[in-house]
Amino acid sequence: MDFATRCVHTTPRIPDSLNPVVNPLYLTSSFSHTYVGQEDGYSYTRMQNPTREAVEDTIRDLEEGTDCIAFASGMAAIACVMELFKPGDRIVSGHDLYGGSIRLFNHVTAKNGVLVSVVDTSDLDAVREALADGASALYVETPTNPLMVVSDIRALADLAHDAGALLIVDNTFLTPYFQRPLTLGADIVVHSGTKYLAGHNDVICGLVVCGDQGLSDRLRFIYKTLGSGLDPFDSWLLARGIKTLPLRMRRHESNAKELALWLLACPFVEEVLYPGLETHPGHELCKRQGDGFGGMLSFYVKSEKLARSVLTKLHLIMFAESLGGAESLITYPITQTHADVPPEELAQKGIDGRLLRLSVGLEEPSDIIYDLESAFEAARLEVGE
Repeated sequence: MDFATRCVHTTPRIPDSLNPVVNPLYLTSSFSHTYVGQEDGYSYTRMQNPTREAVEDTIRDLEEGTDCIAFASGMAAIACVMELFKPGDRIVSGHDLYGGSIRLFNHVTAKNGVLVSVVDTSDLDAVREALADGASALYVETPTNPLMVVSDIRALADLAHDAGALLIVDNTFLTPYFQRPLTLGADIVVHSGTKYLAGHNDVICGLVVCGDQGLSDRLRFIYKTLGSGLDPFDSWLLARGIKTLPLRMRRHESNAKELALWLLACPFVEEVLYPGLETHPGHELCKRQGDGFGGMLSFYVKSEKLARSVLTKLHLIMFAESLGGAESLITYPITQTHADVPPEELAQKGIDGRLLRLSVGLEEPSDIIYDLESAFEAARLEVGE
Protein backbone atom coordinates (compact mmCIF):
# COMPACT_ATOMS: atom_id res chain seq x y z
CA MET A 1 0.00 0.00 0.00
CA ASP A 2 1.35 3.46 -0.92
CA PHE A 3 2.61 5.74 1.86
CA ALA A 4 -0.11 8.34 1.23
CA THR A 5 -2.85 5.71 1.42
CA ARG A 6 -1.39 4.37 4.66
CA CYS A 7 -1.48 7.87 6.17
CA VAL A 8 -5.23 7.93 5.56
CA HIS A 9 -6.20 4.32 6.23
CA THR A 10 -3.58 2.63 8.42
CA THR A 11 -5.02 3.87 11.71
CA PRO A 12 -6.92 0.87 13.11
CA ARG A 13 -10.63 1.26 13.58
CA ILE A 14 -11.48 1.47 17.27
CA PRO A 15 -14.50 -0.81 17.87
CA ASP A 16 -17.68 1.27 17.84
CA SER A 17 -21.22 0.08 17.09
CA LEU A 18 -21.94 3.26 15.09
CA ASN A 19 -19.07 2.61 12.64
CA PRO A 20 -17.70 6.19 12.47
CA VAL A 21 -15.42 7.10 9.56
CA VAL A 22 -13.06 8.93 11.96
CA ASN A 23 -11.87 7.18 15.11
CA PRO A 24 -13.64 8.41 18.27
CA LEU A 25 -11.96 10.47 20.95
CA TYR A 26 -11.77 8.70 24.31
CA LEU A 27 -11.69 11.48 26.91
CA THR A 28 -11.54 9.24 29.95
CA SER A 29 -8.91 8.80 32.61
CA SER A 30 -9.99 5.27 33.60
CA PHE A 31 -11.67 2.16 32.18
CA SER A 32 -13.89 -0.16 34.21
CA HIS A 33 -13.27 -3.91 34.45
CA THR A 34 -15.70 -6.77 33.95
CA TYR A 35 -13.96 -9.25 36.25
CA VAL A 36 -11.31 -9.19 38.96
CA GLY A 37 -7.88 -9.40 37.37
CA GLN A 38 -9.17 -8.66 33.85
CA GLU A 39 -8.47 -5.27 32.23
CA ASP A 40 -10.39 -5.72 28.95
CA GLY A 41 -7.52 -4.06 27.09
CA TYR A 42 -7.25 -0.72 28.93
CA SER A 43 -7.19 0.36 32.55
CA TYR A 44 -5.78 3.91 32.96
CA THR A 45 -5.02 6.51 30.29
CA ARG A 46 -1.56 7.29 31.71
CA MET A 47 -0.64 3.77 30.61
CA GLN A 48 -2.65 3.58 27.36
CA ASN A 49 -5.75 4.99 25.69
CA PRO A 50 -7.44 3.77 22.47
CA THR A 51 -7.07 7.16 20.77
CA ARG A 52 -3.35 7.34 21.56
CA GLU A 53 -2.80 3.72 20.60
CA ALA A 54 -4.39 4.27 17.19
CA VAL A 55 -2.06 7.11 16.21
CA GLU A 56 0.95 5.26 17.64
CA ASP A 57 0.12 2.31 15.38
CA THR A 58 -0.04 4.61 12.35
CA ILE A 59 3.33 6.24 12.98
CA ARG A 60 4.93 2.89 13.81
CA ASP A 61 3.80 1.66 10.41
CA LEU A 62 5.02 4.78 8.57
CA GLU A 63 8.48 4.58 10.19
CA GLU A 64 8.54 0.79 9.62
CA GLY A 65 9.24 0.08 13.29
CA THR A 66 8.04 -2.48 15.82
CA ASP A 67 6.44 0.01 18.21
CA CYS A 68 5.74 3.73 18.61
CA ILE A 69 5.16 5.62 21.87
CA ALA A 70 3.49 9.04 21.90
CA PHE A 71 4.61 11.64 24.45
CA ALA A 72 3.43 15.00 25.73
CA SER A 73 6.27 16.79 23.88
CA GLY A 74 9.32 16.11 21.77
CA MET A 75 11.55 16.85 24.75
CA ALA A 76 9.56 14.38 26.90
CA ALA A 77 10.24 11.75 24.23
CA ILE A 78 14.00 12.42 24.19
CA ALA A 79 14.14 12.58 28.00
CA CYS A 80 12.49 9.16 28.21
CA VAL A 81 15.07 7.70 25.82
CA MET A 82 17.85 9.16 27.98
CA GLU A 83 16.44 7.18 30.93
CA LEU A 84 17.68 4.03 29.21
CA PHE A 85 21.16 4.96 30.40
CA LYS A 86 22.71 4.78 33.86
CA PRO A 87 25.45 6.71 35.68
CA GLY A 88 28.80 5.97 34.09
CA ASP A 89 27.38 5.39 30.61
CA ARG A 90 28.63 7.57 27.76
CA ILE A 91 26.67 8.99 24.82
CA VAL A 92 28.25 10.42 21.68
CA SER A 93 26.11 13.27 20.37
CA GLY A 94 26.07 15.34 17.21
CA HIS A 95 27.59 18.80 17.66
CA ASP A 96 24.72 20.62 15.91
CA LEU A 97 21.38 19.88 17.60
CA TYR A 98 18.20 21.62 18.60
CA GLY A 99 19.01 23.84 21.59
CA GLY A 100 16.51 22.04 23.83
CA SER A 101 18.31 18.74 23.27
CA ILE A 102 21.64 20.39 24.09
CA ARG A 103 20.11 21.85 27.27
CA LEU A 104 18.79 18.42 28.27
CA PHE A 105 22.16 16.75 27.71
CA ASN A 106 24.18 19.49 29.42
CA HIS A 107 22.00 20.02 32.47
CA VAL A 108 19.94 16.87 33.08
CA THR A 109 21.65 13.93 31.39
CA ALA A 110 25.05 15.05 32.71
CA LYS A 111 23.59 15.63 36.19
CA ASN A 112 22.36 12.03 36.13
CA GLY A 113 25.94 10.83 35.68
CA VAL A 114 25.79 10.08 31.94
CA LEU A 115 28.73 11.55 30.04
CA VAL A 116 27.92 13.24 26.73
CA SER A 117 30.70 13.69 24.15
CA VAL A 118 30.10 15.94 21.15
CA VAL A 119 31.28 15.25 17.60
CA ASP A 120 30.52 16.29 14.02
CA THR A 121 28.48 13.28 12.90
CA SER A 122 29.06 14.10 9.22
CA ASP A 123 32.76 13.26 9.83
CA LEU A 124 32.83 9.46 10.02
CA ASP A 125 36.47 9.31 11.12
CA ALA A 126 35.69 11.65 14.03
CA VAL A 127 32.69 9.51 15.00
CA ARG A 128 34.76 6.32 14.85
CA GLU A 129 37.38 7.90 17.11
CA ALA A 130 34.74 9.14 19.57
CA LEU A 131 33.11 5.71 19.77
CA ALA A 132 36.46 4.00 20.32
CA ASP A 133 36.47 5.21 23.93
CA GLY A 134 33.30 3.23 24.58
CA ALA A 135 29.72 4.42 24.25
CA SER A 136 26.18 3.28 24.96
CA ALA A 137 24.59 5.35 22.21
CA LEU A 138 25.19 7.68 19.28
CA TYR A 139 22.62 10.48 18.98
CA VAL A 140 22.23 12.36 15.70
CA GLU A 141 20.01 14.82 13.84
CA THR A 142 20.10 14.77 10.05
CA PRO A 143 19.63 17.34 8.66
CA THR A 144 20.68 19.25 11.76
CA ASN A 145 18.97 22.16 13.46
CA PRO A 146 19.76 24.89 12.45
CA LEU A 147 22.81 24.37 10.21
CA MET A 148 21.26 21.68 7.97
CA VAL A 149 24.27 19.31 8.13
CA VAL A 150 23.55 15.87 6.62
CA SER A 151 25.02 12.68 8.12
CA ASP A 152 25.22 9.16 6.69
CA ILE A 153 22.72 7.13 8.75
CA ARG A 154 23.71 3.72 7.40
CA ALA A 155 27.42 4.35 8.02
CA LEU A 156 26.71 5.73 11.49
CA ALA A 157 24.61 2.65 12.31
CA ASP A 158 27.51 0.40 11.33
CA LEU A 159 29.97 2.39 13.42
CA ALA A 160 27.64 2.49 16.43
CA HIS A 161 26.83 -1.21 16.31
CA ASP A 162 30.49 -2.18 15.89
CA ALA A 163 31.14 -0.22 19.09
CA GLY A 164 28.22 -1.86 20.91
CA ALA A 165 26.17 1.36 20.90
CA LEU A 166 22.60 2.21 19.90
CA LEU A 167 21.95 4.68 17.09
CA ILE A 168 19.27 7.24 17.93
CA VAL A 169 18.10 9.53 15.10
CA ASP A 170 15.96 12.65 15.41
CA ASN A 171 13.84 12.55 12.24
CA THR A 172 11.76 15.67 12.92
CA PHE A 173 12.88 17.71 9.91
CA LEU A 174 12.24 15.10 7.20
CA THR A 175 9.54 12.85 8.74
CA PRO A 176 9.01 9.26 7.56
CA TYR A 177 7.63 10.66 4.29
CA PHE A 178 11.15 11.68 3.22
CA GLN A 179 13.42 9.54 5.44
CA ARG A 180 13.04 6.31 7.44
CA PRO A 181 16.14 5.84 9.64
CA LEU A 182 15.11 2.44 11.01
CA THR A 183 15.38 0.96 7.52
CA LEU A 184 18.95 2.32 7.37
CA GLY A 185 20.02 0.65 10.61
CA ALA A 186 18.97 3.07 13.36
CA ASP A 187 17.66 1.53 16.59
CA ILE A 188 15.45 4.39 17.81
CA VAL A 189 13.83 7.31 15.99
CA VAL A 190 12.56 10.37 17.87
CA HIS A 191 10.27 13.13 16.65
CA SER A 192 8.93 16.41 17.83
CA GLY A 193 5.50 15.51 16.49
CA THR A 194 4.53 19.11 17.22
CA LYS A 195 6.16 19.98 13.91
CA TYR A 196 5.43 18.33 10.55
CA LEU A 197 3.61 15.24 11.82
CA ALA A 198 0.82 17.22 13.49
CA GLY A 199 1.43 19.99 11.00
CA HIS A 200 -0.85 22.83 12.13
CA ASN A 201 0.95 24.63 14.98
CA ASP A 202 -1.79 23.59 17.40
CA VAL A 203 -0.41 20.46 19.13
CA ILE A 204 2.57 19.76 21.39
CA CYS A 205 3.65 16.11 21.14
CA GLY A 206 6.62 13.79 20.72
CA LEU A 207 7.19 10.28 19.39
CA VAL A 208 9.68 7.47 19.92
CA VAL A 209 9.73 4.64 17.38
CA CYS A 210 11.75 1.49 18.05
CA GLY A 211 13.10 -1.16 15.73
CA ASP A 212 13.39 -3.72 18.54
CA GLN A 213 10.64 -4.97 20.84
CA GLY A 214 13.01 -5.30 23.80
CA LEU A 215 13.89 -1.60 23.62
CA SER A 216 10.22 -0.76 23.30
CA ASP A 217 9.32 -2.76 26.40
CA ARG A 218 11.96 -0.88 28.43
CA LEU A 219 10.77 2.50 27.15
CA ARG A 220 7.09 1.73 27.78
CA PHE A 221 7.93 0.86 31.38
CA ILE A 222 9.70 4.24 31.75
CA TYR A 223 6.96 6.24 30.05
CA LYS A 224 4.12 4.81 32.12
CA THR A 225 6.19 5.31 35.28
CA LEU A 226 7.03 8.95 34.48
CA GLY A 227 3.51 9.71 33.24
CA SER A 228 4.63 11.53 30.10
CA GLY A 229 2.20 9.99 27.61
CA LEU A 230 0.28 12.10 25.10
CA ASP A 231 -3.27 13.04 26.13
CA PRO A 232 -6.23 11.71 24.10
CA PHE A 233 -7.28 15.00 22.49
CA ASP A 234 -3.81 15.82 21.21
CA SER A 235 -3.52 12.20 20.03
CA TRP A 236 -6.69 12.72 18.02
CA LEU A 237 -5.36 15.97 16.53
CA LEU A 238 -2.07 14.28 15.66
CA ALA A 239 -3.95 11.48 13.87
CA ARG A 240 -5.88 14.10 11.91
CA GLY A 241 -2.64 15.82 10.87
CA ILE A 242 -1.04 12.59 9.68
CA LYS A 243 -3.77 12.12 7.05
CA THR A 244 -2.43 15.08 5.04
CA LEU A 245 1.30 14.56 5.72
CA PRO A 246 2.31 13.64 2.14
CA LEU A 247 0.41 16.57 0.62
CA ARG A 248 1.92 19.02 3.08
CA MET A 249 5.48 17.71 2.84
CA ARG A 250 5.47 17.95 -0.96
CA ARG A 251 4.27 21.56 -0.77
CA HIS A 252 6.71 22.48 2.00
CA GLU A 253 9.56 21.10 -0.07
CA SER A 254 8.59 22.72 -3.37
CA ASN A 255 8.17 26.08 -1.61
CA ALA A 256 11.51 25.68 0.19
CA LYS A 257 13.33 24.94 -3.08
CA GLU A 258 11.88 28.08 -4.66
CA LEU A 259 12.76 30.18 -1.61
CA ALA A 260 16.31 28.78 -1.46
CA LEU A 261 16.97 29.68 -5.08
CA TRP A 262 15.61 33.19 -4.54
CA LEU A 263 17.75 33.65 -1.42
CA LEU A 264 20.85 32.57 -3.36
CA ALA A 265 20.35 35.54 -5.66
CA CYS A 266 19.36 37.98 -2.91
CA PRO A 267 22.04 40.70 -2.45
CA PHE A 268 21.45 40.80 1.32
CA VAL A 269 22.17 37.07 1.82
CA GLU A 270 25.69 35.63 2.14
CA GLU A 271 24.97 31.88 2.40
CA VAL A 272 21.96 29.58 2.09
CA LEU A 273 21.85 26.25 3.97
CA TYR A 274 19.40 23.87 2.29
CA PRO A 275 20.12 20.24 1.32
CA GLY A 276 17.86 20.56 -1.71
CA LEU A 277 20.42 22.83 -3.37
CA GLU A 278 22.86 20.89 -5.57
CA THR A 279 25.68 22.97 -4.08
CA HIS A 280 24.92 21.76 -0.56
CA PRO A 281 27.64 19.30 0.60
CA GLY A 282 24.99 16.84 1.83
CA HIS A 283 22.77 17.00 -1.26
CA GLU A 284 23.73 13.66 -2.83
CA LEU A 285 23.76 11.84 0.52
CA CYS A 286 20.32 13.18 1.34
CA LYS A 287 19.09 11.83 -2.01
CA ARG A 288 20.62 8.41 -1.39
CA GLN A 289 19.18 7.85 2.07
CA GLY A 290 15.78 9.44 1.59
CA ASP A 291 13.15 10.70 -0.81
CA GLY A 292 13.39 14.46 -0.37
CA PHE A 293 14.88 17.48 1.35
CA GLY A 294 12.07 18.93 3.44
CA GLY A 295 10.87 22.46 4.08
CA MET A 296 13.52 23.80 6.47
CA LEU A 297 16.32 26.15 5.49
CA SER A 298 18.69 28.56 7.17
CA PHE A 299 20.61 31.51 5.80
CA TYR A 300 23.20 34.08 6.82
CA VAL A 301 22.56 37.74 6.05
CA LYS A 302 25.31 40.33 5.74
CA SER A 303 25.20 41.71 9.29
CA GLU A 304 23.59 41.19 12.68
CA LYS A 305 21.94 44.61 12.47
CA LEU A 306 20.31 43.62 9.20
CA ALA A 307 19.09 40.28 10.60
CA ARG A 308 17.48 41.89 13.64
CA SER A 309 15.85 44.58 11.52
CA VAL A 310 14.43 42.10 8.98
CA LEU A 311 12.69 40.22 11.79
CA THR A 312 10.66 43.33 12.65
CA LYS A 313 9.73 44.15 9.04
CA LEU A 314 8.00 40.91 8.03
CA HIS A 315 4.21 40.77 7.74
CA LEU A 316 3.26 37.39 6.25
CA ILE A 317 6.11 35.36 7.73
CA MET A 318 5.78 35.25 11.50
CA PHE A 319 8.74 35.76 13.85
CA ALA A 320 8.10 32.78 16.10
CA GLU A 321 9.68 29.60 17.40
CA SER A 322 8.68 26.14 16.15
CA LEU A 323 8.39 24.84 12.61
CA GLY A 324 6.51 22.47 10.34
CA GLY A 325 3.10 24.13 10.36
CA ALA A 326 1.05 25.62 7.55
CA GLU A 327 2.30 29.12 8.38
CA SER A 328 5.84 30.22 7.46
CA LEU A 329 7.82 30.93 10.65
CA ILE A 330 11.20 32.60 10.94
CA THR A 331 13.42 32.00 13.95
CA TYR A 332 16.52 33.75 15.33
CA PRO A 333 18.43 30.78 16.77
CA ILE A 334 20.92 32.79 18.83
CA THR A 335 18.15 34.29 21.01
CA GLN A 336 15.44 31.63 20.64
CA THR A 337 16.05 27.93 19.98
CA HIS A 338 19.70 28.08 21.10
CA ALA A 339 19.50 30.77 23.78
CA ASP A 340 20.71 28.37 26.51
CA VAL A 341 23.75 27.18 24.57
CA PRO A 342 27.01 28.70 25.92
CA PRO A 343 28.46 31.47 23.69
CA GLU A 344 31.68 29.53 23.05
CA GLU A 345 29.64 26.56 21.77
CA LEU A 346 27.59 28.82 19.51
CA ALA A 347 30.76 30.29 18.06
CA GLN A 348 32.20 26.83 17.39
CA LYS A 349 29.02 25.78 15.59
CA GLY A 350 28.80 28.93 13.52
CA ILE A 351 25.54 30.09 15.07
CA ASP A 352 25.82 33.86 15.23
CA GLY A 353 23.72 37.00 14.98
CA ARG A 354 23.59 36.81 11.18
CA LEU A 355 21.86 33.40 11.06
CA LEU A 356 18.11 33.08 10.43
CA ARG A 357 16.13 29.82 10.26
CA LEU A 358 13.02 29.63 8.08
CA SER A 359 10.27 27.05 8.27
CA VAL A 360 8.72 27.45 4.83
CA GLY A 361 4.96 27.14 5.05
CA LEU A 362 2.18 26.28 2.65
CA GLU A 363 1.49 29.78 1.33
CA GLU A 364 1.92 30.73 -2.32
CA PRO A 365 5.72 31.00 -2.70
CA SER A 366 5.53 34.34 -4.53
CA ASP A 367 3.84 35.83 -1.47
CA ILE A 368 6.57 34.54 0.84
CA ILE A 369 9.24 35.94 -1.48
CA TYR A 370 7.50 39.31 -1.70
CA ASP A 371 7.34 39.51 2.10
CA LEU A 372 11.07 38.77 2.42
CA GLU A 373 11.98 41.14 -0.39
CA SER A 374 9.98 43.98 1.17
CA ALA A 375 11.43 43.28 4.62
CA PHE A 376 15.00 43.30 3.31
CA GLU A 377 14.48 46.60 1.54
CA ALA A 378 12.89 48.19 4.62
CA ALA A 379 15.69 46.82 6.82
CA ARG A 380 18.34 48.17 4.44
CA LEU A 381 16.87 51.66 4.74
CA GLU A 382 16.72 51.37 8.53
CA VAL A 383 20.28 50.16 9.13
CA GLY A 384 21.89 51.90 6.17
CA GLU A 385 23.34 48.82 4.44
